[in-house]
Amino acid sequence: MDERRRAQLLGLKLGALVREHGGVAGAEAVAAPGDFGAGAALMAGTVAWVLVEDQPERGLGPALAWALRRKASELQVLAERGTGTLARRAEGFGFPINVWHVEGRTLLPAVALPLPVSPPVLLSHLEWRPTIEEGGALPTVEHGVLAGEVAGLEVCRVVDDRDTAAVRLEVGVGAHDRETFQLLHGNRPTAEALADVVQSVGQHRRPGSLRHPLNLLAQERLLRSRLIADPALIGATEVVAAEPPLPRANLKDAVPCVAVATIDGASAVVVCSVGVDLDVVPFALDARRSTGIEQCLVVVPGRDALDIQHRLAAVAAPPITIRSVDDASST
Repeated sequence: MDERRRAQLLGLKLGALVREHGGVAGAEAVAAPGDFGAGAALMAGTVAWVLVEDQPERGLGPALAWALRRKASELQVLAERGTGTLARRAEGFGFPINVWHVEGRTLLPAVALPLPVSPPVLLSHLEWRPTIEEGGALPTVEHGVLAGEVAGLEVCRVVDDRDTAAVRLEVGVGAHDRETFQLLHGNRPTAEALADVVQSVGQHRRPGSLRHPLNLLAQERLLRSRLIADPALIGATEVVAAEPPLPRANLKDAVPCVAVATIDGASAVVVCSVGVDLDVVPFALDARRSTGIEQCLVVVPGRDALDIQHRLAAVAAPPITIRSVDDASST
């Protein structure tokens, strides 16, 4: 469907829902086509109504940004899926937000979905940790998965063989690369094979490296690796990696990552993000919840520390701090 036509239909849909359930009549409940890129939005008096259509789980930040820019007094968020995540994240803001699940022409109050419980790593998988270290990668554990990273980029992962159920260490960047590497180098000693990949990836993940596909991936984790190496960048004495509140679905997707820092003797949860991600503050609320640490910093390159990010962080309860670092990176 043509994007303009799609935007018009979403606007009509939102207008009808608001008129039926918001008690707002006539032209006041008509959304401007294309006014909200991820769906549709309108103002009814001082109340912002936003229908999130694309990637609804990541729609709360953009919806709230739209409302704040228009000086709304409250926000009503509507979606057909992902409303449990939206409702959970909405609880972390001091700004009035209601989340509704759209079922046809009916609006149902969304029920907050709890964060998933992270499974433990199998002991049979942990036996590969020394091999990862021997190969020169940094072992990481996230949601039951043991992997190895180089400057924030995953280069190996411990898996169960689908056919034999045997545990093995797959080497490569991403699932496709690991499968290809296994076909080409299956008989090589794993530590030796991993060391070659670590060396190849490492030369492209150093500060000042020329632009390359290997330093365009996982840039938020590359930023985290800088903080781990130099905690003083954010006024910390120590920064250690932590697992995200939700597992990553795809290595190539840009998703914020999490660390825990020691600042002035107290713990702070740190969320790293690269690029203008309006949903990073709601993500940080999940990170705060999963770690149980109240003090929270969102760390971004200076070019990404926009005013709207500060405004979103200010209405979190308690507020979140946006901290920028210089843009000197491997890209």
